[in-house]
Amino acid sequence: MATWAVRLALGLAFPAILGVAAAPAEEAASVASDYPIAPVAATAVRLSDAFWRPRLETNRTATIPYCFQKCEETGRIENFKVAGGLSERRWVGGAGFNDSDVSKVIEGAAYSLMTHPDAKLEAYLDEIISYYAAAQEEDGYLYTLLTAREKAPPLDRVGCAPKNQRWDNLSQSHELYNLGHLYEAAFAHWQATGKTNLLDVATKSADLLVRHFGEDKFASTSGHEEIEIGLPKLYRATGKQQYLDLAKFFLDMRGRTSPAKPELWGPYHQDHVLATEQTEAVGHAVRAMYLYAAMADVAALTGDDRYIEALDRLWDDVAGTKLYLTGGVGARREGEAFGHPYELPNHSAYCETCAAIGNCLWNHRMFLLHGDAKYIDVLERSLYNCCLSGVTLDGKRFFYPNPLESRGEHARSEWFDCSCCPVNVCRFIPSVPGFAYAVRERDVFVNLFAEGRAELEIDGQKAAIQQQTRYPWDGKVRLTVEPAAEQQFTLKIRVPGWAVGKPVTSDLYRYDEGPAAAAPSFIVHSGEAREKVESKAELGYVSIERRWKAGDTVEFELPMPIRRVLANDKVEANRGRVALERGPLVYCIEHPDVPEGRVLNLVLDDQAELSTRFDEKLLGGVQVIEGDALSTRAEGRGEWREIWSTPVRFTAIPYYAWAHRGPGEMAVWIARTAEAATPLPAPTIANSSKATASAGAKDPLSALSDDRQPKDSRDKSGGIVHWWPNKGTAEWLQYEFARPHTVRVVEVYWFDDTGAGECRTPAEWKLLYRRDGQWRPVAQASAYGCQPDCYNRCEFEAVTTDALRLEVRLQEGWSAGVHEWRVQ
Repeated sequence: MATWAVRLALGLAFPAILGVAAAPAEEAASVASDYPIAPVAATAVRLSDAFWRPRLETNRTATIPYCFQKCEETGRIENFKVAGGLSERRWVGGAGFNDSDVSKVIEGAAYSLMTHPDAKLEAYLDEIISYYAAAQEEDGYLYTLLTAREKAPPLDRVGCAPKNQRWDNLSQSHELYNLGHLYEAAFAHWQATGKTNLLDVATKSADLLVRHFGEDKFASTSGHEEIEIGLPKLYRATGKQQYLDLAKFFLDMRGRTSPAKPELWGPYHQDHVLATEQTEAVGHAVRAMYLYAAMADVAALTGDDRYIEALDRLWDDVAGTKLYLTGGVGARREGEAFGHPYELPNHSAYCETCAAIGNCLWNHRMFLLHGDAKYIDVLERSLYNCCLSGVTLDGKRFFYPNPLESRGEHARSEWFDCSCCPVNVCRFIPSVPGFAYAVRERDVFVNLFAEGRAELEIDGQKAAIQQQTRYPWDGKVRLTVEPAAEQQFTLKIRVPGWAVGKPVTSDLYRYDEGPAAAAPSFIVHSGEAREKVESKAELGYVSIERRWKAGDTVEFELPMPIRRVLANDKVEANRGRVALERGPLVYCIEHPDVPEGRVLNLVLDDQAELSTRFDEKLLGGVQVIEGDALSTRAEGRGEWREIWSTPVRFTAIPYYAWAHRGPGEMAVWIARTAEAATPLPAPTIANSSKATASAGAKDPLSALSDDRQPKDSRDKSGGIVHWWPNKGTAEWLQYEFARPHTVRVVEVYWFDDTGAGECRTPAEWKLLYRRDGQWRPVAQASAYGCQPDCYNRCEFEAVTTDALRLEVRLQEGWSAGVHEWRVQ
């Protein structure tokens, strides 16, 4: 296993390039235990298809340079120079974790160098690495905010920072988190170039950690998991057992107290119980994914099965109760966290891009431990849907959350104050080829389907596999096996769950009645011989064992009918709703693809005919689903309210491709009946008006009058207009009428997320009307209520006007928002 010992990067195999210096043999050989299955390195898998190859090129030529540019513009790179005394500028930034962003882009750039040598890029990396070395303190400490303290804002004004000195706020400071990403970047850079300039910085830092942290030393851990992934990488590079031991120590400090950590940090940090005793995925979703990935690494490297037993329990919990259809994880915006079992809202779904990436990394490791295709099924679901949704086709705009429903308020951003997601994309996309194949002795696993060529080693003998396919648009696959000499081995071809009628292994989702799921047929061609394989899938793989010779082929077709998906009835948000899938792709209906641009009022009848075709001109070329739905509209109010429906034609697109054509409505889950739909509201004074608001108001203002009735003030299932993060400020909302109306009543339903966020009902408000261009307060107002969980009704002396305005003063220290504003 010595060769594998120096290959893991980003949790995936990235071998040293031929001719590049490797770790000394005695150090590499010191890795005594490892994963029973070894992935084929991403650099040994050259994809040539029309789906992944353009994305890999876009990441290399657009996303990585763009993220370096943003790191320069925002001072992230300059901060290393400031800390190292190379710049007279001041440290800038809002959070102590910004150092990690630079490391992640370096890691992505290193992967780029592995496949596309570039002297200019390599020199640029050397320049940045020199700033790292300058910023590192003599004893190995590296954290620019604290080192540059004299040129930085006060620590209490910077988010995620130490309180006063190093290591004194590890639950929040991200000191160890930053180092974990540094170690991953250093490992990748060393593999790509053979240089040790960044690896030297990393090992100097890690040696400090070894001296400072431990059972009889400073016994604490990191609030945000990542150091536990980086340290095993350094162990693989150097063979230093202390690095692996320290990674295990950090894992084992979760759920424990010590003089250095007198209190548990709680579920948000996965610090409520020992890591080996955890049974439920809780807290911050990205942290959880990184924790689980690290537990798998340490289990593989130490042979400690307690971690694996815990991971099996945690995986069952996520796959059974907390996994979005898109493969996203993390239901709640508050805490960027997992919710309760089956808590999977659509409009307010968080599904952070980093969490989706972490889900792939964790599931890949679970496969390497167990050899079960169910983990690759989840990886593929997350990869093709939630992960790809996180970046535009041009590679320069990004989603942080990836909701499954939109009212038009969502758009990808060029950058964020917390830009963990864009830089994570940089390093993740190049890793995708490394998911495709794996080897265990004489077993060769074919996990993902994409046209290209893989070079691998089977039981010490070189071989290649050529794959031809139009996947994910077409399920036909042809594998050509090219061993250097005739060889006996087993080709284990994954049969995805979706191809045999199971979207997931649990009962969280199921397919509605449709075409019977026939097992695909596998045909082996060897010379003139043609053989049909009679083999049932075991653990999700069809095994073909034979003596292979160059030119032997295997042909099969994974059935790709359009599938209607239903959720477990315990998922309240999806009761009475249906989603569409085809192959590995989840589909959505978006505003440009339905008349009037309205999606949330659609009803897709169970018997409606659906068809599919490839549209080469749409969104870079996509397979679309077309069909007829009913557009619903309300007429009248109260007991006179009726729902009318009109047939409309719709086109559904792959979910990953949404939000490329301007803001508007989008939905993955579509109503099956009128009762589950959100009909267009009956015309009212409010929804016939033009709504405007003070600067900083969030969400589409149409939410003020969409007639979606909240369950309570905390309800986020509908649209909310809010002013967060503004606090204690004076704000306003305004309706401008199409023509003058005589009005005498308004009703306001306030948003208040007490216990979860920073919005409260306001301190006070008042109503004004416009006359002769001037704003005047209404007379004889009955009450300006600020009660939660109800409509606050205000009656006043009737006025004829062309506009109304709510003037709102927020409570000191709190923001506010509005669910609905009615006018009568």
